[in-house]
Amino acid sequence: MDFNTWPSVILTLGGFALITLMFLAIMASIHEFRKLKVTAAQEDGLRQLVRRYEQLSENTLDTQQRVAADMAELRARTASIEQILRTVE
Repeated sequence: MDFNTWPSVILTLGGFALITLMFLAIMASIHEFRKLKVTAAQEDGLRQLVRRYEQLSENTLDTQQRVAADMAELRARTASIEQILRTVE
C-alpha cells in the first residue's frame, strides 16, 4: 500500500478514527456496566437494611405489647394486694 496518495491517507485516517470510536464505545460500555453493578449492590444493601428495619419494628411492637400486658397484670396484682392490705388493717 502506497502511503503517498491521498486516498490511502484518508483510508488510514478513517481506519484510525473507526478504531478510536470503537475503543471509546467499548470503554463507555464497560463504565456503564460497572456503574450498574455498583448501583445494584447499593440497592441490594438498601433492601437488606429495610428488611432488618421491618423485622426490628415487628419485634419492637411485639415487645411493647408484651410489656403493656405485663404492666396491666402487675397493676391488677398491685390493686389486689392493696385491697387485701386495707382489709387487714
